[in-house]
Amino acid sequence: MSTRDEIVSQIETIARQQEKVLSPLNDNLVLTDSGLDSLCFALLVANLEDKLGTDPFTASDDVNFPVTLGEFVRLYEDVAG
Repeated sequence: MSTRDEIVSQIETIARQQEKVLSPLNDNLVLTDSGLDSLCFALLVANLEDKLGTDPFTASDDVNFPVTLGEFVRLYEDVAG
């Protein structure tokens, strides 16, 4: 499974578990408009660290929080190499 596919899968799983209604997932989706709250994002980052073996937010001191889903995916893709 690609990094993008894993991220989308985890977002969909967390939204279901937390009973959130997601906006359509595309690269231009602003994360704050996704339907997920801060707990969901914390769960997402923790789950992705388990699945992908990395947390780009702790891997470097020079990380800007992504604004869109596309930026979020690219951040993980860049760290994955």
